[in-house]
Amino acid sequence: MEKIDNLDKKILSILSKNARIPFKDVAEECNVSRAAVHQRVQRLIESGVITGSGFDVNPMSLGYHTCTYVGITLERGSMYKEVVKRLELIPEVVECHFTTGPYTMMAKLYARDNEQLMHLLNGQLQEIPGVVSTETLISLEQSFKRDIPVHFVEEEE
Repeated sequence: MEKIDNLDKKILSILSKNARIPFKDVAEECNVSRAAVHQRVQRLIESGVITGSGFDVNPMSLGYHTCTYVGITLERGSMYKEVVKRLELIPEVVECHFTTGPYTMMAKLYARDNEQLMHLLNGQLQEIPGVVSTETLISLEQSFKRDIPVHFVEEEE
């Protein structure tokens, strides 16, 4: 990953607060041209610093009322990649992490209700070859969600 300078950090800080802000407004705030902002953003995308852009859709608005974290224990850690491939086929699984600690991996999923959750756990996750056990933690409320802050040094005028 390439180095990012203070201007990159300032652009990232602005975009992380509002990804829909026009580049002309970012350029104004950074005292550079719109073309410079566009080039910087393109380079940050190509180098993997910016990994996405889009909208966060509230799962509840789509009828998914249960957010669940599932600790998954595998027969062998080396089975991780194959299990990930199977988890990717389940649309309700929105995140997956290879972890240390009591579980081999953690998955985050959404279910419409407890009945669907039970089907996802018993009928899909636990049926994946190599999955030895699962432990389910239901989120009662998401208190907040944020991206990692981007710190930059304000230049004196």
